[in-house]
Amino acid sequence: MSVSTPESDESLAAARKARATQWFAELRDAICDEFERLEDALESLPGAPLADRPPGRFERSEWRRDDPKVEDAGGGTMSVMRGRVFEKVGVNISTVQGQFKEDFAQEIPGAAADPRFWAAGISLVAHMQSPHVPAVHMNTRYIVTSKAWFGGGSDLNPIVENPDDTRDFHAALEACCERHDPEYYPRFKAWADDYFFNKHRNEPRGVGGIFYDYLNSGDWEADFAFTRDVGQCFLDIYPKLVRRHMHKRWSDEERAHQLVRRGRYAEFNLVYDRGTRFGLQTGGNVEAILMSLPPLCGWP
Repeated sequence: MSVSTPESDESLAAARKARATQWFAELRDAICDEFERLEDALESLPGAPLADRPPGRFERSEWRRDDPKVEDAGGGTMSVMRGRVFEKVGVNISTVQGQFKEDFAQEIPGAAADPRFWAAGISLVAHMQSPHVPAVHMNTRYIVTSKAWFGGGSDLNPIVENPDDTRDFHAALEACCERHDPEYYPRFKAWADDYFFNKHRNEPRGVGGIFYDYLNSGDWEADFAFTRDVGQCFLDIYPKLVRRHMHKRWSDEERAHQLVRRGRYAEFNLVYDRGTRFGLQTGGNVEAILMSLPPLCGWP
């Protein structure tokens, strides 16, 4: 019979942090590779809008978090591409540690008594050239205070809803959830419907998806497997939706409507988004935190 000791607990916690951090980097690489393939694929579609432009490529930049209270406060890597399919897409990863500010610590599980934290994750937002290709968000994260949990999700943000896209996107997420717990999809879909909602306008940000937080079932391996599957599910379904529409031409009126819908997206991320607030409250890189904002948007 093995006996848990403080040393073994500390070693296990470090191993889990390392595995989560590695997965977020691997997922980032896989997504960036696939999105660059989409940029290349536009050449094979005669008459496709913007096909005469060179395909976009991700540019990466490192940043370090400055915290005088911590010897190594961590940092992250921004990966941003501006191309002919993706007007702007960011796929950021980070691993940071430090102490929450006293007032913010009261809002975080396990941080009220001990404000120290460690957090790693991946965050993706894609704003597309074509109004026919839906914008999208995906993120997953692992956070450790005196407690530890996973969170994340993905949601689709079309300019004009396409019923086939909405159906297929949700079907993929439902299948992902079903592989782990039959209660996950209805629970996390409802959470997304409530979360991705512009309350000041009384309207949803898009057509939803799934959102989960504070996931700690008592089985770390199961929770980590689900979080990995959420990322893999996104990588499987979203490029299919892009390929479905990226060759279509659009009108000036459709472009104008796209910019207005992006304005709604910007409002949500600046007013309600948890990731934005977490990053700003913990002294993260402002450019990385606000990567989610569209390159152009408008209001009527």
